[in-house]
Amino acid sequence: MIAGNVFVEIAAILGLATLTGIIGQKLRQPLIIMFLATGILAGPSFLGIIHSYEQIELLAHIGIALLLFIVGLKLDLNLIRTTGPVALATGLGQIVFTSLIGFVIAIAMDMSYLSAAYVSVALTFSSTIIIVKLLSDKKEIDSLHGQIALGFLIVQDIAAILALVGLTTLGASVTGEDSGYLSLLMIGAKGLGLLGAVALLMKYVIPYLTQRLSNSLELLTLFAIAWAVLLGASSELLGFSREVGAFLAGVSLASTAFRDSIGARLTSLRDFLLLFFFIDLGARLDWSMVGSQLGASLVFSIFVLVGNPLIVLMIMGGMGYRRRTGFLAGLTVAQISEFSLIVAALGLSIGHITEETMGLITLVGVVTIFLSTYMILYSYPLYRVLSSPLKIFERRNPYREADIDTFAETGAVDVILMGLGNYGSGLMEHLLRRKNAIVGIDFDPGALDMWRKKGVPVLYGDMADPEMHEHLPLKKAQWVISAVRSKEMNLALIHNLKKDGYTGKVALTATNSQEAAEFEKAGANLVFRPFKDATEQAADALTYAMDFLPKSVDWPVSFLELRIRSDASSAGQTIRELPLSALGISILAASRGGRIFYEPTPDFRIFPADRLLLMGHPAGLKDAETILNHLEARRDAEDTDRFEIAEIKVSEDSDFSGKSLAELHFRQKFGATLVGIRRGQNQITTINPAERLQGGDCLIVIGKSSTIKELKSLAPV
Repeated sequence: MIAGNVFVEIAAILGLATLTGIIGQKLRQPLIIMFLATGILAGPSFLGIIHSYEQIELLAHIGIALLLFIVGLKLDLNLIRTTGPVALATGLGQIVFTSLIGFVIAIAMDMSYLSAAYVSVALTFSSTIIIVKLLSDKKEIDSLHGQIALGFLIVQDIAAILALVGLTTLGASVTGEDSGYLSLLMIGAKGLGLLGAVALLMKYVIPYLTQRLSNSLELLTLFAIAWAVLLGASSELLGFSREVGAFLAGVSLASTAFRDSIGARLTSLRDFLLLFFFIDLGARLDWSMVGSQLGASLVFSIFVLVGNPLIVLMIMGGMGYRRRTGFLAGLTVAQISEFSLIVAALGLSIGHITEETMGLITLVGVVTIFLSTYMILYSYPLYRVLSSPLKIFERRNPYREADIDTFAETGAVDVILMGLGNYGSGLMEHLLRRKNAIVGIDFDPGALDMWRKKGVPVLYGDMADPEMHEHLPLKKAQWVISAVRSKEMNLALIHNLKKDGYTGKVALTATNSQEAAEFEKAGANLVFRPFKDATEQAADALTYAMDFLPKSVDWPVSFLELRIRSDASSAGQTIRELPLSALGISILAASRGGRIFYEPTPDFRIFPADRLLLMGHPAGLKDAETILNHLEARRDAEDTDRFEIAEIKVSEDSDFSGKSLAELHFRQKFGATLVGIRRGQNQITTINPAERLQGGDCLIVIGKSSTIKELKSLAPV
């Protein structure tokens, strides 16, 4: 019933994929593995559902093209320049060492020289598709190890394409179709022509075309898909792979202002179509040959899973990178790729290898993809276990990553801020305006470069890496703040800080109330709730705007809704003290915490986060906005009278000794609040006015700096 009906066949495959996906979710397995399992189950060795191989392969190819297109779309040319040397050295070095060692292993297994050559070449290529998908899911594409991995995977892809071109040329020469040298010259000329055509289109056509299509996001998205597939098809017609063309299509749109919106719209379509790639990959395995090739496949699989990462580790360590970066980048080459299978299939069609060799390469592909997926998903726990033995791969001075750091241990450090994304960068801006001394931490070289140019000291690192703490000024920092919304990483951070003996305060960022409770239980002193805080402010703003902002007024007057910043100079002043009347500006209403004050009086005092509805001439409103939200760095002036908590020790001969708190009139006389008494090993947290102070007591008080200073002078030790 299924055979011959493509629609029913695809429906059955999708249903099976959904079922295996649900099972995988219950078992906490990655979807990539379950989609591979779907292909194996639907293939000829088990259920035999798949018959329309050409249609499934077509969908898989379109998914691959979209994946490479999105990779090119998000490509940062500046990062390519900065990671180019290590990407080239690592990519070529890994190819050379893996192919040589793989060839020796294959010869030791009594393979023919030609079969050994094909196997060794197949072992060198890693799957760009799977790695990009995994790194994207883990949000590590922009990290240093992600960019390096992407760089040497592209080098591998280029090498694979050259290998395919060489084999195609060799096949043509064997069959007498053409001269090998002439074919190579033609391929080179076609490649230069393709690059030149794309470069010209990037400069003169694509910017104009995307600008015209930007009025309709649907049409712009359709153009992006068509461009990716069209350039992929053109590349294939010229003798290259469709992946190269799709990648160039993405690069050609990467410099436009619409790349983020295009990428966001295509992500779901990419994920759906890649499902067919993994199903097709699983269905390729011929289980009738598994028994005879099982031993050899295990040997080669262990070599790929262990040997390839070690080769990358050695190369990157020798180039001056930290072992952690080398390890995480090395894990991305712990599998063979779809190019390996394509190379093997081409060798089979030419007659260079047998079905048994093809089955061996396919089995190695399934095993290594299966296991390396887990290695990448659980890379951080794996690194923590292997960190000490991996020290042999790190130079005494890993200068490459040290060049990224701009922190020098001089002066005080108020805050160590981890995570410089959108939320972290916002925190950084506001803390810097308050004159805090900050050290920023992130693993995105682009974010570090941005803050370095602004003069902010930064360090490259991952907050979950315990070894990173060795380079942090933890003894000087008053606060360690995590702006990263990851429960696992935040819990690992606070665990590592406790382990390092950090005595300052810790602030973590939670996505929901459950996470916030876990962080507080783990010992966080402060928990940020960005989503909750933003929704409350948004509701206040909307309510205020709905009630007050006029729909239309036919009069030469304008209205402005303004929120007072927490560090604005107007905060704390009365309306009378503000020079608004001279500008012809009136404050019609003020909103504070959901409560609205209509026509506030001149004595109305403005507080941070107030929302004001201003009325006046447009030019005057612009000046009023500048006045009201003028940033005033008042920290130095307020240091002498700021609010603080301190310990006051009571001596035997002080005026406090022997007197009760009621007799001292403590709160009324000193303007400070007594929150606790430490008496020897005892802690008194419930304060009784009749409690008499004793010599040797330590008072925990809260008050202004001037008050604390006076108390210390009255109760000397």
